[in-house]
Amino acid sequence: MGYSNEKLDEEKVFKDPVHRYVHVRDKVIWDLIGTKEFQRLRRIRQLGTTYLTFHGAEHSRLNHSLGVYEIVRRIIDDVFAGREDWNGEQRLLVLCAALLHDLGHGPFSHSFEKVFDLDHEDFTREIILGDTEVNQILRKVEPNFPKKVAEVIAKTYQDKLVVSLISSQIDADRMDYLQRDAYFTGVSYGQFDMERILRVMRPREDLVVIKSSGMHAIEDYIMSRYQMYWQVYFHPVSRSAEVILKKILHRAKHLYNTGYSFKREPSHFFSLFKGEVNLKDYLKLDEGIMQYYFQQWEEESDPILSDLCSRFVNRNLFKYAEYQPSNEGMTKLIELTKLFKKAGIDPDYYLVVDSSSDLPYDFYRPGEEEERLPIHLLKANGEIRELSRESEIVDAISGKRRTDHKLYYPLDLLLDESSKKNVKRQIRELLGI
Repeated sequence: MGYSNEKLDEEKVFKDPVHRYVHVRDKVIWDLIGTKEFQRLRRIRQLGTTYLTFHGAEHSRLNHSLGVYEIVRRIIDDVFAGREDWNGEQRLLVLCAALLHDLGHGPFSHSFEKVFDLDHEDFTREIILGDTEVNQILRKVEPNFPKKVAEVIAKTYQDKLVVSLISSQIDADRMDYLQRDAYFTGVSYGQFDMERILRVMRPREDLVVIKSSGMHAIEDYIMSRYQMYWQVYFHPVSRSAEVILKKILHRAKHLYNTGYSFKREPSHFFSLFKGEVNLKDYLKLDEGIMQYYFQQWEEESDPILSDLCSRFVNRNLFKYAEYQPSNEGMTKLIELTKLFKKAGIDPDYYLVVDSSSDLPYDFYRPGEEEERLPIHLLKANGEIRELSRESEIVDAISGKRRTDHKLYYPLDLLLDESSKKNVKRQIRELLGI
């Protein structure tokens, strides 16, 4: 028996709060879970700064990755197995892609990426294709296997049915994170009938379709996703922490590039500050390392870096006001920027506009920047119809992007009238404080 077909002597299970159990019988999957690159995901939170808003949101990327693997395993072993349009030879490939799809996430994920102009998907591919324990295991399946796994995750693999299980508008990734994030944040928005959805999924050539009898379960799923984005993922307090986090990293990078002498040299950040980050340095970074430096930088002589780190570590976050990027809003922002400078508060770090935007469901329209694979319903007569053509609920929100703008500022500094009292009063008046 080859390595790709090798099974464990006894099935391994992980107790899971969302799926009850995660089942592993394949030797390849068990070996991948044990690699240092996969275990690193224990030290990366799934929801970044959201733990500062929802205190239970301490779950990791590893939790989520195991959950995505389990959903895919159930689909292909329990629902697709033996069906005409499913190629069972793709089984191990899609299981590995599900398990490893988030392998390249950095600490605090998207905030971190924006500051240093990085893409976690690039690092996911580097880990899978590079000199790593993960690559060594995948190559034991066959020399070209790492490339296939990377292609599935990058959505360039030739079999679009395989890709859609990992990345589409109703994929295993979304189905896990909605339920998992709802569970750990303690909200009810992300709950939907996944059991029903799995039962009505069917493989069709290059896509997954949903039996029309399951349409209402899909509607529930889409509305759950919509609510989770606006109630949890885009929560204004979490965004405040994210704003401060990004400003910490911007400030540290600026100080490094201008020759500032740190009391504690940020050696883990050197390649990032230089724009020369390599995989070895990247894999050394996790949220424990980041938090260590933030605590060290609280003692730095640079007042901005010290203050921002203290705010993040001790959860003294910025307050926020509604902001509209209209002519009136821009005029107000320009005036606030001038007043902040007069008050001796650097607006580059303490007056920040943050915008969040989401498109809950859409179907592909030719000529648009990003292809959004639609959800298809399989009618009783064999006809395949795009979801919004059948569902009035989904049609009502299809293609409708919602955007929210907030203006963040340090209320405590504006209330401190030991200096620049009149200027700060003007600022407070403009902000409606």
